[in-house]
Amino acid sequence: MSGRAPVIVHPPSGTGGRRVTARGEILGMAFSDEDVIEFLGRAGLPDAEDLLDDPSWVKWRGADPHHYEAA
Repeated sequence: MSGRAPVIVHPPSGTGGRRVTARGEILGMAFSDEDVIEFLGRAGLPDAEDLLDDPSWVKWRGADPHHYEAA
């Protein structure tokens, strides 16, 4: 894996939820870890739940990991 995580969970929006992208492609707006897991599963990543806290796969930006409330 190169030095960048392929999945980015962006900062919470003003109305809540976080945009999730994989290699620049928008996967959706997540309001929970379950949403992120669903998006990663649809993108073909097996065992997506195990990837959430792996910084080589998922980069959490602008707020603590697993935090989805409005900014």
